[in-house]
Amino acid sequence: MADGILAQLNKASAAEEFFTLLGVDYDPGIVNVARLHILRRMGQYLAAEDFAGATDETVAERCKTVLERAYADFVASSPIDQRVFKVLKDAVAPQPKQTPTLVQIGTLK
Repeated sequence: MADGILAQLNKASAAEEFFTLLGVDYDPGIVNVARLHILRRMGQYLAAEDFAGATDETVAERCKTVLERAYADFVASSPIDQRVFKVLKDAVAPQPKQTPTLVQIGTLK
Protein backbone atom coordinates (compact mmCIF):
# COMPACT_ATOMS: atom_id res chain seq x y z
CA MET A 1 0.00 0.00 0.00
CA ALA A 2 1.40 3.37 -0.98
CA ASP A 3 -0.91 5.21 1.43
CA GLY A 4 -1.58 4.00 4.95
CA ILE A 5 -5.06 2.77 5.77
CA LEU A 6 -5.97 5.98 7.61
CA ALA A 7 -5.03 8.07 4.56
CA GLN A 8 -7.14 5.79 2.37
CA LEU A 9 -10.10 6.04 4.74
CA ASN A 10 -9.77 9.83 4.79
CA LYS A 11 -10.11 9.84 0.99
CA ALA A 12 -13.18 7.57 1.01
CA SER A 13 -16.35 9.37 0.02
CA ALA A 14 -18.98 6.65 0.43
CA ALA A 15 -19.80 4.20 3.19
CA GLU A 16 -19.32 1.33 0.77
CA GLU A 17 -15.70 2.41 0.27
CA PHE A 18 -15.05 2.03 4.00
CA PHE A 19 -16.46 -1.50 3.93
CA THR A 20 -14.42 -2.38 0.84
CA LEU A 21 -11.16 -0.88 2.11
CA LEU A 22 -11.46 -2.71 5.42
CA GLY A 23 -12.79 -5.96 3.95
CA VAL A 24 -16.05 -5.94 5.92
CA ASP A 25 -19.04 -7.79 4.47
CA TYR A 26 -22.32 -5.85 4.57
CA ASP A 27 -25.93 -5.91 3.48
CA PRO A 28 -26.51 -3.03 1.01
CA GLY A 29 -30.06 -2.66 2.34
CA ILE A 30 -28.81 -1.88 5.84
CA VAL A 31 -26.10 0.47 4.57
CA ASN A 32 -28.61 2.30 2.36
CA VAL A 33 -30.78 3.04 5.40
CA ALA A 34 -28.09 3.72 8.00
CA ARG A 35 -24.91 4.75 6.15
CA LEU A 36 -24.37 8.05 7.95
CA HIS A 37 -25.32 6.54 11.29
CA ILE A 38 -22.86 3.67 10.85
CA LEU A 39 -20.02 6.02 9.90
CA ARG A 40 -20.84 8.37 12.78
CA ARG A 41 -20.84 5.46 15.24
CA MET A 42 -17.56 4.23 13.75
CA GLY A 43 -16.11 7.68 14.36
CA GLN A 44 -17.32 7.61 17.96
CA TYR A 45 -15.65 4.25 18.50
CA LEU A 46 -12.44 5.35 16.75
CA ALA A 47 -12.21 8.40 19.01
CA ALA A 48 -11.41 6.01 21.85
CA GLU A 49 -8.57 4.36 19.90
CA ASP A 50 -4.90 5.32 20.16
CA PHE A 51 -2.95 4.42 17.04
CA ALA A 52 0.33 5.98 18.14
CA GLY A 53 3.19 3.65 17.24
CA ALA A 54 0.87 1.03 15.72
CA THR A 55 1.75 -0.59 12.41
CA ASP A 56 -0.50 0.04 9.44
CA GLU A 57 -1.59 -3.60 9.61
CA THR A 58 -2.62 -3.18 13.26
CA VAL A 59 -4.44 0.08 12.51
CA ALA A 60 -6.30 -1.58 9.62
CA GLU A 61 -7.34 -4.51 11.80
CA ARG A 62 -8.56 -2.23 14.59
CA CYS A 63 -10.46 -0.05 12.09
CA LYS A 64 -12.04 -3.18 10.64
CA THR A 65 -13.12 -4.33 14.11
CA VAL A 66 -14.59 -0.90 14.86
CA LEU A 67 -16.52 -0.80 11.56
CA GLU A 68 -17.86 -4.31 12.18
CA ARG A 69 -18.99 -3.23 15.65
CA ALA A 70 -20.64 -0.05 14.35
CA TYR A 71 -22.36 -1.97 11.54
CA ALA A 72 -23.59 -4.63 14.01
CA ASP A 73 -25.25 -1.88 16.08
CA PHE A 74 -27.49 -1.10 13.10
CA VAL A 75 -28.11 -4.70 12.12
CA ALA A 76 -29.50 -5.27 15.62
CA SER A 77 -31.55 -2.05 15.80
CA SER A 78 -32.59 1.00 13.84
CA PRO A 79 -30.99 4.45 13.54
CA ILE A 80 -33.92 5.81 15.57
CA ASP A 81 -33.15 3.35 18.39
CA GLN A 82 -29.40 4.10 18.32
CA ARG A 83 -29.74 7.92 18.17
CA VAL A 84 -26.17 8.82 17.17
CA PHE A 85 -27.11 12.28 15.90
CA LYS A 86 -28.04 15.21 18.15
CA VAL A 87 -31.35 15.84 16.39
CA LEU A 88 -32.49 12.30 17.24
CA LYS A 89 -31.27 12.59 20.84
CA ASP A 90 -33.06 15.91 21.23
CA ALA A 91 -36.29 14.41 19.89
CA VAL A 92 -36.60 12.21 22.99
CA ALA A 93 -34.94 14.48 25.54
CA PRO A 94 -37.20 15.73 28.29
CA GLN A 95 -38.39 19.19 27.38
CA PRO A 96 -38.18 21.95 29.98
CA LYS A 97 -41.53 22.80 31.49
CA GLN A 98 -42.91 25.91 29.86
CA THR A 99 -45.36 28.22 31.50
CA PRO A 100 -48.19 29.31 29.24
CA THR A 101 -47.95 32.80 27.84
CA LEU A 102 -50.89 34.96 28.79
CA VAL A 103 -51.93 37.74 26.49
CA GLN A 104 -54.41 40.31 27.71
CA ILE A 105 -57.21 40.82 25.26
CA GLY A 106 -56.90 44.61 25.55
CA THR A 107 -53.36 44.49 24.12
CA LEU A 108 -54.40 42.76 20.90
CA LYS A 109 -54.96 44.97 17.88
